[in-house]
Amino acid sequence: MSEPSLLAALPARRRSLLLRVHFWAALIASPFILVATLTGLVYIFTPQVEARLYAHLDRVTPAGAMLPLDRSVAAARMAAPGNLELRSVAPAFGPGDAVRVSFEPARAHAAGAHHHAAPAPQGATPLTVFVNPYDARVLGAQAPGERFSEWARTLHSRLLQGEGWRWMIELAASWLFVMLLTGLVLWWPGRGQPILPRRGKKGRAAWRQWHAFGGVALGILSLVMVATGITWSRYAGEQVRALRDAAGQASPQAPRHLHSAPPAGAAGAVLLGWQQAWMRARELAPPIAMQLTPPQGAHGVWRATGIDRTRPTLRFDLMLDAYTGQTLYRSGWEQQTAFGKATALGIPFHRGEFGIWNQVVLFLFGAGVLFSLASGWVMFFKRRGSSRAGRAPLLPPLLPGAWRAASPLALAGTAALCLLMPLLALSGGVLLAVEWVASMDTRRSAA
Repeated sequence: MSEPSLLAALPARRRSLLLRVHFWAALIASPFILVATLTGLVYIFTPQVEARLYAHLDRVTPAGAMLPLDRSVAAARMAAPGNLELRSVAPAFGPGDAVRVSFEPARAHAAGAHHHAAPAPQGATPLTVFVNPYDARVLGAQAPGERFSEWARTLHSRLLQGEGWRWMIELAASWLFVMLLTGLVLWWPGRGQPILPRRGKKGRAAWRQWHAFGGVALGILSLVMVATGITWSRYAGEQVRALRDAAGQASPQAPRHLHSAPPAGAAGAVLLGWQQAWMRARELAPPIAMQLTPPQGAHGVWRATGIDRTRPTLRFDLMLDAYTGQTLYRSGWEQQTAFGKATALGIPFHRGEFGIWNQVVLFLFGAGVLFSLASGWVMFFKRRGSSRAGRAPLLPPLLPGAWRAASPLALAGTAALCLLMPLLALSGGVLLAVEWVASMDTRRSAA
């Protein structure tokens, strides 16, 4: 066949190649996406589940004026084991909220600026003590890992296993991205594909048009979910963070040298109490639930941070002098980078933390993903039963003019994705080796 004839056959062969890649992407990603979707549907209803399970810990009945925060902290300290040290306190934001006092295993801090804390004692685990702010009565204690939200998050991200299992979600997200892009190109109306499903279609053709329409309709939301999920992954997440830092888009960080200085000539200067630090932080911070971290040592600082992810534009980071309450550092939405703002909005959306509308959107999205997976597999098995097709889309043979006619943008995009997603590059290399071996066997058989 002459080179002009080969080049004329490229569009059909490219479509065949896209179908093959789309098939492999679905084959690799489908099991993981199924698990991620089902566990994600469990996770998005965390607020309702925890409201029923932990009302006796999280909620209180208002009764007059709240006691000073120091009283609640002291009560929690008395209830916590002695081998735990106080890490932070989340004061009651609303009249029906309990005070949350968090403890962690005590560590032995070596002297000197360049020494690290010694390991925590074996058997000690973090603990949160819940206190009624109106009478300083301890409501109960709970390890953070015992919360339903933590269980659901771990189930969704690594199937209740260790950190080493996070690669599964990253692999799925990588190939899901490929599946979305190849599906979009295959659907593109310019290739003769109708924008909306047509009536009268039956069998595999009907499944194909609804599969394509559903996938494209969910496309933007799918990209948002993949992009926000990738930021939590291990290898691709490291690449994203490296690009973020190189572009100067890292979130603002408090300087490490900040410290408190006891007032000059004031022997035995007294640190601000919990109530004093809280009142000072409330003067400077937006109206949002916060967490207070106490000073570490005589030169430590009070730190207050926003902890309500449902209101990202009000989140803040504040550092105060431990003796005077003077502001040493402050940052908020205005100081946040574009990347930081995007993640501050995208991650809570991914988790369904913006309220019932967010949960409904994610539920419908999850249902759509399940339909897309099911319809894809229905098409596959119907193809197997067809007399005109094999088990999978055929891989077209390599053509002499293929690389010369290939789109530079497509090649550059593929290279960029592989650099950004190392697991995609690794698994893609394995897939290419499998295809190469299969093609060699086919050529031998034909010979």
